[in-house]
Amino acid sequence: MAEAREGVRLQKVLAAAGVGSRRACEELIAAGRVEVDGRTVRTQGVRVDPATAVIKVDGMRVTTAEAGLAYLALNKPPGVVSTMTDPEGRPSLADYVEGRKERLFHVGRLDVDTEGLILLTNDGELAHRLAHPSYGVQKTYLAEVHGTVARDVGRQLRAGVELDDGLVKVDSFRVLDRVGRRIMVEVVLHEGRKHVVRRLLKEVGHPVQRLIRTHFGPVALGDLRPGKMRPLTSAEVAQLYQAVDL
Repeated sequence: MAEAREGVRLQKVLAAAGVGSRRACEELIAAGRVEVDGRTVRTQGVRVDPATAVIKVDGMRVTTAEAGLAYLALNKPPGVVSTMTDPEGRPSLADYVEGRKERLFHVGRLDVDTEGLILLTNDGELAHRLAHPSYGVQKTYLAEVHGTVARDVGRQLRAGVELDDGLVKVDSFRVLDRVGRRIMVEVVLHEGRKHVVRRLLKEVGHPVQRLIRTHFGPVALGDLRPGKMRPLTSAEVAQLYQAVDL
């Protein structure tokens, strides 16, 4: 109980967060590579409150279990609504977090027919910043289109396409695979407007047949199966914090 009142030794907090062994964490502190609330700590035995302290190693923020924060990646199947409730009774994100004690937010949305990576967290400030276009966090999509993709489509998308709600530019575009008339393309952008990838590709003559989000910033969908969820690694969380200057 005394440790809870006075705080927890910094090296113990770092080790519990998966940074390394307690001895390795002591070496990081001695080398001046650890910050607590904006100040470099070099003294061993400093006590911190893991629920409130902002701890960074080499400039990357470390999250602690004691803070009670959850960071999850879900592979959303098609047909699932990106909300926690649906008045029409359709499958929603709530079906995948049922029984969890945290009140989770979804970071942005995927339309009902789009599948792939969606992030869930109860870290409200991080969720807000990740969803805000001013931070420019990139999202990567894999889209199936049909027909022949002209050589200048990528240049056109990078230069900008005028939609009914304004000009939209992609960060990158490339053709990944061709099988007959079926073509898989990759689109990377930091826009968050509704149906933006579908509208962009339709505008350049390639309506989307299937759309999957494969990356949200540094977090990759990887081999996560549809309908399955996993916790983010401490490194992924640190990279998300870094992406939005937290």
